[in-house]
Amino acid sequence: MRDPRELYLLEPVGAAAATAARDTAEEAGTGLVLLYHFEGFMDAGEAGGQVVEHLLEQGSPQVVARFDHDRLVDYRARRPVMTFDRESWTAYDPPEILLQLVHDSVGAPFLVLTGPEPDTEWELFAAAVRTLVERFDVRLAVDFHGIPMGVPHTRPVGLTPHGNRLDLAPGYPKWFDRAQVPGSAQALLEYRLAESGHDVLGFAAHVPHYIARSAYPAAALVILEAVQSATGLVLPGSELRRRREEVFAEIEEQLTEGDGELRSAIRGMEGQYDAVAGAEDRDSLLARATDLPSADELGRRFEEFLAEHERDAE
Repeated sequence: MRDPRELYLLEPVGAAAATAARDTAEEAGTGLVLLYHFEGFMDAGEAGGQVVEHLLEQGSPQVVARFDHDRLVDYRARRPVMTFDRESWTAYDPPEILLQLVHDSVGAPFLVLTGPEPDTEWELFAAAVRTLVERFDVRLAVDFHGIPMGVPHTRPVGLTPHGNRLDLAPGYPKWFDRAQVPGSAQALLEYRLAESGHDVLGFAAHVPHYIARSAYPAAALVILEAVQSATGLVLPGSELRRRREEVFAEIEEQLTEGDGELRSAIRGMEGQYDAVAGAEDRDSLLARATDLPSADELGRRFEEFLAEHERDAE
């Protein structure tokens, strides 16, 4: 394998700041935390994306390392935006995969790795991130995203922790058993870091499948609170809470104006959710559940209603 360090370029000022933060954390007997999420794979409700956006807005980010997007991103699959003004190209917005140093509300430093999911060289990318984890003495790497589930928006957002430090996220019921799913660079990174002996923890927030294509702040807020509990970072989510209430109000308004069949379907999901969630003695909470409403069917109905609502507004 080629030298993975060739896949990124350290920013001198940011790298020096991260090194100083590492040294300070070591003197205090702790270490830096790395939070990471990549765009482009599964992220129902934009849960992970909203968390990253919130962290960067609140934390005065400083770039520590830039990954070589020319090697990692397929431009034809995800074309970057360019601006044409009258007679010439005036701007280009390239994709960026960045490691950044961020601070929580009390000034504690941590690292955030984000950007588009690499299209190529996943193994080399994972190895490159591992070199940064070891360079900055990361004590815990945490990833997160949203997954579509047959759950109603009127119930608390569920969370599935995963990784080799589940002791940092106790008390969550087990919703899944063994499954084979399409892989992602984010999942491979967690797997490789754990394989090499590093502490990793992931969170998958359960997003109602009928609104999985829209921003769902409730899921982002649950992830943020779980990350805060597991890491000790102070990450207030007041803005996410405000957005959550706005979105809930919009959903209820749309349901009130919609057809009765959709509301009946959601009430059925509520009953089934309550029955399944109460069976905590099962190895897998979904293993013996009665059939939940079809995700495709309910999602289609909700999207049709939203489209009709938007046409009426126009």
